[in-house]
Amino acid sequence: MWMTGILLFVAFAFFAFAQAASARNGAQSAADAAALAAAQDSRDELMEGLEAAIGQDDNWLDWLYAEGFDGAGAAAAADQLAAENDATVRDFQPWSDGDYPGYRVEIETNYTVGDSIIPGTESQTARAHATAVIQPRCDFDVPDDPKDVVELDCDGDLVDIDPEDFDLDDLPDASVLFSVHLAE
Repeated sequence: MWMTGILLFVAFAFFAFAQAASARNGAQSAADAAALAAAQDSRDELMEGLEAAIGQDDNWLDWLYAEGFDGAGAAAAADQLAAENDATVRDFQPWSDGDYPGYRVEIETNYTVGDSIIPGTESQTARAHATAVIQPRCDFDVPDDPKDVVELDCDGDLVDIDPEDFDLDDLPDASVLFSVHLAE
């Protein structure tokens, strides 16, 4: 009889840990999604800036280094994705590892771990953080004259950009020029 009681207690304890792990996994998924959404929003901003700068600005190549964006919509994108994952952004910061710009996002779930045999878990939420970066994917030789044709090697995809005869259709998809990925 006492063996059955011990087994039931152990089973309920494992269930409580499984509930906590499930909440933590949900929180991490929400944090990952929010950080990636922020970085993708900034990647879109980079593309818009690049499109506007080619042929108009002698420093247009700086956009290919993932420089020049202000990230105005990144926080809103992170908030939206966190909300879609039943979480709230608690901290949002621009981040850089020295090479690539990005964002660090900390979230807290709007749901709790739930009832279990461990007291206090019914009001316990989960927290998680994630960092996403924008990494340029193209190598190129900087021309002497910014109006010269530039050949980009974007991980094997070759793209020629002629600032003197530029058409928006000359640019590939943003994912060819910049990758967005989790850093931590």
